Amino acid sequence: MEESKGRVCVTGGTGFIGSWIIKTLLENGYYVNTTVRPNSAEYRKDVSFLTNLPGASERLQILSADLSYPESFSAAIAGCIGVFHVATPVDFELRESEEVVTKRSIDGALGILKACIDSKTVKRVVYTSSASAVSSNGKEDMMDECYWSDVDYLRASKPFGWSYAVSKTLTEKAVLEFGEQNGLDVVTLIPTFVFGPFICPKLPSSVEATLNFAFGKKGPFGLVLQTPIVHVHDVARAHIFLLEHSNAKGRYNCSKCLVTHERISELVSVKYPEFQPEAIDRFKKIEGIKRPDLSSKKLIDAGFVFKYGIEEMIDDAIQCCKEKGLPIK
Repeated sequence: MEESKGRVCVTGGTGFIGSWIIKTLLENGYYVNTTVRPNSAEYRKDVSFLTNLPGASERLQILSADLSYPESFSAAIAGCIGVFHVATPVDFELRESEEVVTKRSIDGALGILKACIDSKTVKRVVYTSSASAVSSNGKEDMMDECYWSDVDYLRASKPFGWSYAVSKTLTEKAVLEFGEQNGLDVVTLIPTFVFGPFICPKLPSSVEATLNFAFGKKGPFGLVLQTPIVHVHDVARAHIFLLEHSNAKGRYNCSKCLVTHERISELVSVKYPEFQPEAIDRFKKIEGIKRPDLSSKKLIDAGFVFKYGIEEMIDDAIQCCKEKGLPIK
């Protein structure tokens, strides 16, 4: 079968976002290489949720690679026209020091970029960043791509997830700087809270956090009263949009809308009365986390169109949990 759109690599393909990128790439006619960590539970686990995707038997290859050994990505990147670097160390429990996690993240990312240069075939790299690299200490109501999280503030105040926020901030800066210095076309996508259905068997942390938000439950991030949010399929589509866009440059926020607890709980209570959220009036008197909105104007001005609103995000996430037999509340 002829490779109609060429071959691309997705690191971290067994994760929430990575698996959706793979699904969408296959639907769009790409050949896909993806990576899993060798000698790990991830490598030994069942990956049929990927191999059973439409088109996967003909156009998906799963290879082993580890961010701790950046050279291990060379085989997965060889012959590819584009790379989506989604894999990232996540250690909310702080089992390792922030310095160790950040070094692994940066060294792994830069090693992947060097492999892209060595391949002679990669035309663009799309790096998956995070809203935590923009707004972790944000005081403004709306933030665009000019904003960066304050690493010194994060290291001093140590809010939940601070180590992850530091590593994402410094890694995104490093990949953009490497691209500029070495003539490699690198763009970054910055999703906010990612919600919706999931292909992977395990409940993704961002879906769990957003369900906590919808039901007014205090999760690891605290009691969230307001947050920007985006559907996972729009995130996957935005990655591919940036790969294919002829003039994509720099950073791109990816957020559909800012949602309050009042709004999301109203939508849930109307459509899913069996999952009654906490009484809305109670939250008017409680101090919680209000995350700033991230402007997606740059992405929209480039021609991207979001397909999904908050109603679809809620429906798709809850239906997916039901289908997989996972607890919703």
